Amino acid sequence: MDLAYIPSPSTGVINLGPIPLRGYAFCIIIGVFVAVWFGNKRWIARGGRAGTVADIAVWAVPFGLIGGRLYHVITDYQLYFSDGENWVDAFKIWQGGLGIWGAIALGAVGAWIGCRRRGIPLPAWADALAPGIAIAQAFGRWGNWFNQELYGKPTDLPWALKISEGPNRVAGTYHPTFLYESLWCVGVALLVIWADRRFKLGHGRAFALYVAAYCTGRAWIEYMRVDEAHHILGLRLNVWTALIMFVLAVTYIVISAKVRPGREEVVEPGAVEDTEGVEDAAPDADATGDTDGDAVGDTQAPDAETPEKNGTAEAAKNA
Repeated sequence: MDLAYIPSPSTGVINLGPIPLRGYAFCIIIGVFVAVWFGNKRWIARGGRAGTVADIAVWAVPFGLIGGRLYHVITDYQLYFSDGENWVDAFKIWQGGLGIWGAIALGAVGAWIGCRRRGIPLPAWADALAPGIAIAQAFGRWGNWFNQELYGKPTDLPWALKISEGPNRVAGTYHPTFLYESLWCVGVALLVIWADRRFKLGHGRAFALYVAAYCTGRAWIEYMRVDEAHHILGLRLNVWTALIMFVLAVTYIVISAKVRPGREEVVEPGAVEDTEGVEDAAPDADATGDTDGDAVGDTQAPDAETPEKNGTAEAAKNA
């Protein structure tokens, strides 16, 4: 009998009175809030306005959720459209099933719309969000723990994940691939933060680094999983997707660094205008002709050597 393992929750739902709080949804919501909060801090540091990240996220997040669900349903269509399955389950997102590839792809479309409306470059916004997205994924993977899904091969390691008997799963201890990916995403976030500070990444290269680093980990973690998946040439579909995205991301970094080196000087024109407005409103000492900060004192100081005063003094003396 195993003496050490990671237990799985007995249920993925906590009922707060009449309101069911689903662990999967809760993890995703927490991840989104953290990503927006951290992205906002990075955006302001790069010269943007507070609140811009949240405004664009209003577009990006719904698009991303739809894209993530579409990718999952399309690539795992047999779970919903095979004989004996109910196609209505394709809409039950709380039961799990979001493909990060679809979420990023369609989420980028929503972000592009938001950026266009605000007049800011999408690559700069993506760079600010990159580490936050990785952290959001780290939180989101714990939703798989609540649902007891997407675990790896059987193992008796001390950190093995204990899975209970249930639909489409056999009781036992397995590799906690959700935990591996969660920790990997934290590492990706730290890597992007460090590289961005060290090399001043711009024009979408911080985001591309996030994609490349995430895909590196996703490839070997995906290889460990035992859930049903389509295979191409002996490899799971998501392994191929990770490899292709890795190549595209690295290619973008190399080409972008040559074509558009450095980092954007202005990420949000409105923020620059706000700064200039504050500077223009500041008092201008030079306008008074004062150079030492004592304009009033210099104007009112008596001058004993003026001709008028010299004449008055002389008249008094002669009288």
